[in-house]
Amino acid sequence: MERVKKWMLFGLISLMAVLAACSNEIEDPLNWEIESFNYMNQNEEMVSLDDLKGKVWMADFVFTNCETVCPPMTYNMTKLNEALVEEGVEDVQFVSFSVDPTVDTPDKIKDFMANYDLAKADWQFLTGYSQEEIEAFAQQNFKALVRKPSEGTQVDHGTSFYLVDQDGKIIKVYPGFQDVPLEDIVNDIKILQES
Repeated sequence: MERVKKWMLFGLISLMAVLAACSNEIEDPLNWEIESFNYMNQNEEMVSLDDLKGKVWMADFVFTNCETVCPPMTYNMTKLNEALVEEGVEDVQFVSFSVDPTVDTPDKIKDFMANYDLAKADWQFLTGYSQEEIEAFAQQNFKALVRKPSEGTQVDHGTSFYLVDQDGKIIKVYPGFQDVPLEDIVNDIKILQES
């Protein structure tokens, strides 16, 4: 009986060690490469992929006069930043790509950003490219839909959040509009920063 208890204890310790090791890796990373870019932010400064190298960042695709999903997505990104601050996680970059670049001037973007506490974080809201360019960039790099219909003011686009590692690779995609897994994202960011 004593031998059985020892084997059970050994098995339990081994299982715990395996589970602890697994929690330090991101499950099924995507490892999608992002092509080089150099776009203008809200301060009319150029931001490139190289500028973001060495940082973990969260990306999304939104626009300033969005009447549906963008305000909740930006609110959710703000909540993610709050969760990171609560956990003591620093040096996370937030990057929003405008899907309506002809409308989203730096001044308009700054007005939009002023409505969110995320503006106090390290948040780059990028524009300064053509509509065709952002549609192709989103599809080719993020596997994301961006399409501006010929009529109306709204742009069709995905609602995901993207976790990008220090090398500029997309590691994970999460829902950004509803049921955002904030705890999972925070844990994944911690794993990347510790690796």
